[in-house]
Amino acid sequence: MAEHLELPRPCRLLRTVAWNLTESVGLPGVGYVVGQELAGRNAAMIASAAILWLVAVVRKIATGTVPGLVTITALVMTVQAAVVVSTGNVFFFLLQFPLANLVMCVLFARTAPTRKPLIARLAAEVVALRQPSTHHPALHRFFQGATWLWAGLFFFTTIGLSVMMLTEPLTLFLVLYTAVTVGGVVVGAGLCALWFHRVIRKSGLRIRFAAA
Repeated sequence: MAEHLELPRPCRLLRTVAWNLTESVGLPGVGYVVGQELAGRNAAMIASAAILWLVAVVRKIATGTVPGLVTITALVMTVQAAVVVSTGNVFFFLLQFPLANLVMCVLFARTAPTRKPLIARLAAEVVALRQPSTHHPALHRFFQGATWLWAGLFFFTTIGLSVMMLTEPLTLFLVLYTAVTVGGVVVGAGLCALWFHRVIRKSGLRIRFAAA
């Protein structure tokens, strides 16, 4: 049988992605909005972090593992909440944004040279990508390289946000932060997609949908 990479069927794939995004983005987002309405910014940050850790605990009890995306988001949100709540200063409020990207950079860089690079774990958890049973060095190198790529993107985003934080007014900084974040995700995802397509084509691998 020809070796292949396997994805869930489209409907199941959408449900898997939606569930993961709900856990790591949707629920803490709701917590932030509710906390902001009830008690202000500090409560919103604490509520978001608390919800993420609660999701992590429930996942650990129910399945024995915690999704990487939940872990990453919980760590980043905890750092942000600690900075905002402990200072209450506008400068330190802005500092949370480059600091969060620095944390992401470290998390990705830490796993990039290992046997389990973070991009491979996220691909398996977020889109349920199943790799071939036999080891493919080229595929493993891709996941390592892609993890380094994202570490680099977060590093340069940290530098860019740090400069903007010191040179731009608050409103403009928040607009630029959104633009830089969205732009970085689009660029990173596009480069990884092109790179991944090239790797599987040269390796003779194919992507197929699961039978069920």
